[in-house]
Amino acid sequence: MYRMPKRTRTIQWEDPQISSRDTKNISGLDYLCAIRDGNIARAPAANLVGYHIVNAVTGQAVFELKPSEYHYNPFSTVHGGMLSTLLDTAMAAAVMTVLPAGKACSTLELKVSFIRPVSSRTGPVTAKANIIHAGNRIATVEGRLF
Repeated sequence: MYRMPKRTRTIQWEDPQISSRDTKNISGLDYLCAIRDGNIARAPAANLVGYHIVNAVTGQAVFELKPSEYHYNPFSTVHGGMLSTLLDTAMAAAVMTVLPAGKACSTLELKVSFIRPVSSRTGPVTAKANIIHAGNRIATVEGRLF
């Protein structure tokens, strides 16, 4: 069996408890804009996976991921779970844009249909999410990867 040379990747993150305290004082939209502008630390998952927020407006959020080989599955394409994570993040952020200070959200259900494989040669992947309906307890969001 051939052993390939090992690669390493080091990540750093800030204490998520500090950032989560900030959500109690500002709206979800202001919180996302503060992350985008570098005034509040990104979530540890953002540093781990490598995605970042591009923009957030009321009812919509856009995130981007530059695919790298550390996102790959055994077939040298980006693992579907990585793309699903990007999409889920954008969709949750879209909901956050309509939440008042002190409120948060969690994903209840996620269905993803993939049309084509993604690799580092594909270029950056953008996840765009739009709220279809926001009720008092549950929101419906549509997200797409480009």
